[in-house]
Amino acid sequence: MNRQQSGFTLIELIMVIVILGALAVAAIPRYVDLQQEADTASAKGVAGSLAAAAAINYAACVAGDADCLDSTTTPAIDDCNNVAEALAGSAVPAGYVVTAGALGAKGSTTTCTLTGPAPTSAVVTFSAISPG
Repeated sequence: MNRQQSGFTLIELIMVIVILGALAVAAIPRYVDLQQEADTASAKGVAGSLAAAAAINYAACVAGDADCLDSTTTPAIDDCNNVAEALAGSAVPAGYVVTAGALGAKGSTTTCTLTGPAPTSAVVTFSAISPG
């Protein structure tokens, strides 16, 4: 009686499992730290928008906006916390915190600190230009 064998042998299956395990050991560490990197990149994006809002606000004041320090038309930015008022939504996104810091004389730059949301709480800095 002639039997025809089909399928994989036990040795072949074990070898495939060993190879997959070795690939997993090499690949997993590359993807473990992605959450931290994503949160830092997100915080940098928010900080960039805050820095741009402060620069646009300063440019409006320099260009001759008579009410540049009147909060009814253009936000009065005199502190790092107030920079968010120059954003279109008038607020820092939920979970982000800007550390208070007074802005200096007109045209001077101040380094402000932004802390991202938990669990990583990424900390980045941005520069704000004082309008007056």
